[in-house]
Amino acid sequence: MTNTRFESIGRFLPSKIVSTRELIERMPFKPPFDLEDITGIKTRRVHDKTDGSFEDSFVLASEAAKDALSRSKYRAEDLDVIISGSIVRYKDGLTHHSEPPFALFLKRALGNAKALTFDVSNACAGMMSGIYVLDRMIKAGVVKNGLVVSGECITPIADTAVEEISQPFDSQFGSLTVGDAGVAVILDGEATDADKIHQIELMTCSEYSQLCIGMPSDQRPGAALYTNNHEMHKEDRLQLWPNFQADILSRFGSSFAEEKYDYIVHHQVSTKFIARIQKFSSKLLNTEMPESLSCVEQYGNTASTSHFVVLYDHLKDKKVKKGAKFLLVPAASGVVTGCLSATISSLEV
Repeated sequence: MTNTRFESIGRFLPSKIVSTRELIERMPFKPPFDLEDITGIKTRRVHDKTDGSFEDSFVLASEAAKDALSRSKYRAEDLDVIISGSIVRYKDGLTHHSEPPFALFLKRALGNAKALTFDVSNACAGMMSGIYVLDRMIKAGVVKNGLVVSGECITPIADTAVEEISQPFDSQFGSLTVGDAGVAVILDGEATDADKIHQIELMTCSEYSQLCIGMPSDQRPGAALYTNNHEMHKEDRLQLWPNFQADILSRFGSSFAEEKYDYIVHHQVSTKFIARIQKFSSKLLNTEMPESLSCVEQYGNTASTSHFVVLYDHLKDKKVKKGAKFLLVPAASGVVTGCLSATISSLEV
């Protein structure tokens, strides 16, 4: 069977930096708690919309794709498929595009005439879902390589929240944690023991779908996110991933401890959430957890791009060893969980 690998990775971050304190200062309603202390998020990147420019989803995604191609052996015209996993699909400012596929705009911008193109939509697991589909397409022999890309221009929900939050436990407080980013990865079927995606599996528990919903604001024009944070972080939700992970590994006659992961990357919700899921999972899986990689303090929750923002950052700063085994753990409204494990040696930025 053909195995896949990460052949290249790209990222693009807006240059504008906004602190959590700046967001709070803009709010008519001042929360009776320290949001920075609760989340651990000090700053986030926010799209530039001055001097006639607008770093929308399309700009973030296309720049990340170009970055990935800049260090790939493949040219844009060599790509067999382009998959977009963005939640928001803003192009030409805050104009959201459902059709034609966002991936088609990216294909044209990159100068590719032959690639298959389609979008996947799975909340903050969109990027993971695109990789899942591409992994299966390569293994099935449908394509030889492909690009999965996401541009999350998601901070407009923070602008809505700043104006609309009116009480201490408002469902829009989670919107104040987000940041903008674009990421892209190229996969192919040339895996070796030193560079290989071992597993990628996803699971959706739709009974929790009402706990986190993105939709038009119910008060004014613009997008909003409504989250029941108390319910989202209850123990029965926290145990979804470790139970799923143990079940998946048991099917292959393995256990979490036997897999010997070097690093784990959780969805970048907040520092306290990451610490809590690490501690909870260690107890449930009855083993020490791998070193947790994070950069949520400086970038916030960048939605579907978050795991690869972290991976790129640590590769760039040479904070991870070559040949390490990574475990990426998605968490998305829906509720979606799962795992992506990969050994990475030659991936560089």
